[in-house]
Amino acid sequence: MTPPPIIWRHDADFERARVGRVFNYRRPSRYPIAVVEASEESHVVEAVRLAIEKKCRLSIRSGGHSWAAWSVRDDAVLLDLGQYKGIDLDEKTGIAKVSPSTTGRELNGLLQAKGVMFAGGHCPDVGLGGFLLQGGMGWNCKNWGWSCEQVVAVDVVTATGQKLHCSETQNSELLWAARGAGPGFPAIVTRFYLQTRPAYSHMRSSFYTYARKDFKQALNWILNISASFDPDTEIVAVGSYPPGSAESCTTILLVTFKNSEEEARAALQPAEDSHPPGTVTSVFNSETSLSNEYTNQGAANPNAHRYRVDNAYIRNDADVAALLEDAFTTLPTKKSFSLWYSMAPGTKRPLRDMAFSMQSDHYFATYVIYEDEAEDVVASNWVQSIMKGIERHSEGAYLGDSDFQVRRTRFWSDENGRRLMELRRKWDPEGRVCGYLDAGDQSRVNGLPNKHEWKL
Repeated sequence: MTPPPIIWRHDADFERARVGRVFNYRRPSRYPIAVVEASEESHVVEAVRLAIEKKCRLSIRSGGHSWAAWSVRDDAVLLDLGQYKGIDLDEKTGIAKVSPSTTGRELNGLLQAKGVMFAGGHCPDVGLGGFLLQGGMGWNCKNWGWSCEQVVAVDVVTATGQKLHCSETQNSELLWAARGAGPGFPAIVTRFYLQTRPAYSHMRSSFYTYARKDFKQALNWILNISASFDPDTEIVAVGSYPPGSAESCTTILLVTFKNSEEEARAALQPAEDSHPPGTVTSVFNSETSLSNEYTNQGAANPNAHRYRVDNAYIRNDADVAALLEDAFTTLPTKKSFSLWYSMAPGTKRPLRDMAFSMQSDHYFATYVIYEDEAEDVVASNWVQSIMKGIERHSEGAYLGDSDFQVRRTRFWSDENGRRLMELRRKWDPEGRVCGYLDAGDQSRVNGLPNKHEWKL
């Protein structure tokens, strides 16, 4: 065991350690007292002990991809897991043991050589730690379910520095919380045990791009067919500015996971046969791969940019096309995009017993992307304006695309929200592990109220 590297606030390398791995360049003016750059499990225990010694809180960074930079807290010890890496696959059970900072691209790069895959995050550099704790809206989530449902166990270090294994039979309430608690999980996960699935030999995609004026026609078409579509095909609608375009367009994208060309073509054919005429451009049954899709996602979410993001689960009885029209057709910058993600029919099956408990047939998120700090106010005002028109038609929101400092809403069912906050107080009564970063960082051990802000 080697001692962990500790970068103190007065050290020359502190700024790199503080925000160098924060993806969003809209970086916070919050300052921890030190950063512990862990490379082994013992360093996690040492970081907890350091926080106890200094009588301060401990924040955790896995991939650094949270839009609100939840890991950067004033006067806390920041535990950075970026150098703590590990992937181990049990080929008999298909269970992969994975460190939190491992990305979906890294994991699948190893797994696919073994004939399996894991439906991790779409963005290539998202760490599995935050992704899984928040629920995990992974590949083909509408049909295969939430990625956190495939977490069969976790290893954790508690707020007192104790190492525990948590499964359905050991410390099960911590496993329950790890499947959906998000940044309020009252311990530090050091290892996830993930049930993988067989890999697919034929990934294919189709897309249909429509002019801005045809947004409602395009979205209503895909709304009508998505719930009964092929079960190995994910469907998303994206409002964006195509390269070189002077106006935004709406693209309906379908990606199917199959094991033969015939299966893939048959899966995508109903969309090819039924899509409305008048596309700006379209492609049917094009060869793709996870590697290609990660590259495309990386291009859509560029590094070294500023982001302002929000989201909502739209109620099933809402007029979705009318509700989302402005979000798709009035984007404030050329790199911004909004998306509707089809979640049905998965929303019709009961979720397993876990903290995660918020979903609807329609997931909406918007991502304002820009480079100039001077655009911060414009970006924030646009997002707030869009959400004011949408939030009252929503069930709640997804933790992964949220900022509790800006907007408060529901993230769990009422019962699960209460139980989760109780478990937070039980396992971390002193609030040692930084939780939900709300306005002024006030929630601490109490956690979030889990209420729509307009009802508070």
